[in-house]
Amino acid sequence: MEQTEVVKPETLDDLIKILHKLFESDSINVEEVQHIMESYESKPQEWKKYAKFDQYRYTRNLVDEGNGKFNLMILCWGEGHGSSIHDHTDSHCFMKLLQGQLKETLFEWPESKAKGDMVQKSQRILQENKVAYINDSIGLHRVENGSHTESAVSLHLYSPPFDHCQTFDQRTGHKNTVKMTFWSKYGERTPFEATVSQENN
Repeated sequence: MEQTEVVKPETLDDLIKILHKLFESDSINVEEVQHIMESYESKPQEWKKYAKFDQYRYTRNLVDEGNGKFNLMILCWGEGHGSSIHDHTDSHCFMKLLQGQLKETLFEWPESKAKGDMVQKSQRILQENKVAYINDSIGLHRVENGSHTESAVSLHLYSPPFDHCQTFDQRTGHKNTVKMTFWSKYGERTPFEATVSQENN
């Protein structure tokens, strides 16, 4: 695919600048965003200041607000941590592995009158530096760090930004709307009351 004049990002700051440029347009070229995020090679010294872990669950750490066009954040997954099955509120979602491995399980949207288990579409293991893409027309997903010895870190871009999503019970398809919060913003811990949230992504 022919790319517009985009230089390979050598640093995380380079990547953020290029993303700002790409999102100046009202239309999003999904392949181009995916290509740029994949071409950045993860360097822990550049992102570790944003990588805040919690003992009990994965964390969402805001890196950049993208001039209101997107949110860029780092998610930190301790051993065995995972998300619920969730949607993406009509947004584009890009997920790049910075460290470790994550398992992504894709599900069909539950039928309104259907009873019983949600239908699983596919499953894959995401490796370091690879980028996955999902939106609501593709389906719902769950993301998990299956390792009991290694943590994982991922870089997520959501456009447009959103602060609510729907989570789904795998056994029944029942859904709940949850509010999402940030564990930290720009490397600084957010106040406790701002981080109390339900299971989300």
